[in-house]
Amino acid sequence: MEDSSVGEAAYRRIRADIVFGRLAPGQRLGLDRMRETYGTSISTLRELLSRLASEDLVVAEGQRGFEVAPVSGADLQEVAALRLLLEAHALEQSFAVGGLDWEGSVVSAHHKLAALERSLLAGEAADAALWKRYDWEFHHALIGACGSRTLLKAHTAAYDRYLRYQMVAVVFRGEVAADEHRRLLDAALARDAATAREVLRGHIDGCVAQVLDTGGLDAFVPGAVQPRPGSAPTRRPTLKKAPRRANGST
Repeated sequence: MEDSSVGEAAYRRIRADIVFGRLAPGQRLGLDRMRETYGTSISTLRELLSRLASEDLVVAEGQRGFEVAPVSGADLQEVAALRLLLEAHALEQSFAVGGLDWEGSVVSAHHKLAALERSLLAGEAADAALWKRYDWEFHHALIGACGSRTLLKAHTAAYDRYLRYQMVAVVFRGEVAADEHRRLLDAALARDAATAREVLRGHIDGCVAQVLDTGGLDAFVPGAVQPRPGSAPTRRPTLKKAPRRANGST
């Protein structure tokens, strides 16, 4: 019997490869190749992929096997709405009860994120996974005092599905997003949940609008209509990604 820790490590690697777009939407997940890449048995891979299917990151195709979940504008809007619902509620709870330790965690997380954003805005290369990790740490810190493990777990799942769209479409909103992060920090320290919810809504809606208006998903959606004339081009940061292996994984 395979060591459970091996299977768990493979699960985390596959999940990260999907969320960070290293396994592309719609890509067939051949078990033989994956066995070599992730170092686990085919039976374990089937279990892991079924687990990822329950998270809407993989699609089980019956006798045809598995493939990475597809992307679409409609699904992005649904995922974004779910993230906003969960995060806005958690913000309110966290702002109400968070103490000095919570404030410190928020300030620290923002400091790291802001430093990386300044590097991106200056045109310097940055690691995509590190950039989004810092983004996650900041948003998670904001809601970290909400007091509900169930809410935090649900938010994490929604955030990761939303993050996959950001990585696939290479979304970078530059100074606009950095300013929204600063405003969220200020609202947290002022315990101003109403302002934070408003900023968060604009933060998420702005990302969705950019993806849809610039056709960021078109390469992965068969028959997608190209961006309308005059649409602003997507500003793509200089991101360093790990090299792909033969099956598209790192």
